[in-house]
Amino acid sequence: QVQLVESGGGLVQPGGSLRLSCVASGFTLDYYDIGWFRQAPGKEREGVSYISRRGGSTYYAYSVKDRFTISRDSAKNTVYLQMSSLNPEDTAVYYCATRRAYNTRWLEPKTYDIWGQGTQVTVSS
Repeated sequence: QVQLVESGGGLVQPGGSLRLSCVASGFTLDYYDIGWFRQAPGKEREGVSYISRRGGSTYYAYSVKDRFTISRDSAKNTVYLQMSSLNPEDTAVYYCATRRAYNTRWLEPKTYDIWGQGTQVTVSS
C-alpha cells in the first residue's frame, strides 16, 4: 500500500537535462523528509539531494551542487529532481526515499525507511 515510484530517467547526451519524479501513494509525503540517492555500477549508493518535510531546507552533494535542484509539490504528493549539465559520471540508478523520524544526517541511506524501485539515468554520447 505504501509505495514510491520514480520516473523520468532515460538516455541523455552530456550537457543535457532530465527531470526525475517520485510519486508517493498510500501516505502523505508532506510529513516526510525526502532524499534522492544514486548507485553506479561497482560503486556504493550515495546521497544526491535532500529536502525537508516542509521544503524549507535543502542539501546537495558537492558533485551535483549548482546543477541539480530538488523540489516538492504537496498537491501532487510528488518530489522532483531537476538535473542539468549532466555528465557521464551522473550515470546511475536513481532512487527516492523517505523518512519520518528526525535525523541530523541528511543523506545517510540507513536513516530512510521507504524506497522506490529506482529509475535508470544514462549520460552518454
